[in-house]
Amino acid sequence: MLINRAHSSLLVIDLQQKLLPAIDGGAAVIEHAVWLIRLAQRLGVPVAASEQYPEGLGPTVAAVRDLLPDQAIGGKLHFSCVRAGCLAGLPGSERRQRVVIGTEAHVCVLQTVLGLLREGHEVFVVEEAVGSRRASDRAAGLARMRQEGARIVSREMVAFEWLEAAGSDEFREISKSFLR
Repeated sequence: MLINRAHSSLLVIDLQQKLLPAIDGGAAVIEHAVWLIRLAQRLGVPVAASEQYPEGLGPTVAAVRDLLPDQAIGGKLHFSCVRAGCLAGLPGSERRQRVVIGTEAHVCVLQTVLGLLREGHEVFVVEEAVGSRRASDRAAGLARMRQEGARIVSREMVAFEWLEAAGSDEFREISKSFLR
């Protein structure tokens, strides 16, 4: 099963100011998230984000927030975006495939992924674009998501599957801008 840009959306979970400094490899998670958001936007793939208790964890980090319109961000108190009901009405909510990134891999990402799977979505979790405070929790979260049926992918897998083929002007531009 390939990720199809006409049927997928990118979901950015809880990349927030007060949480990110505590995330193991947090700077790299943000770097990969920004790369994926820019790529999705360039290819016309809808992007939505969530914020977990923004009063306590702060807003979405500026590097991500600056790329998204206000109406693309949903707030929540439940760990799961699905349980919180914050995805309805956000960009891409009607699409069957979800590419998921964010924090924490073993809490909000995991519970959202399990909810999406339960609803019948095809879920792809970008390994280098999820994080947790401890590396062991990240690994456990990824293992559990894989065990439950999510597909664990890399950012380049997402890019090449969204592109489908080489040889076009679009591929040359994306290759030059994103895949160098």
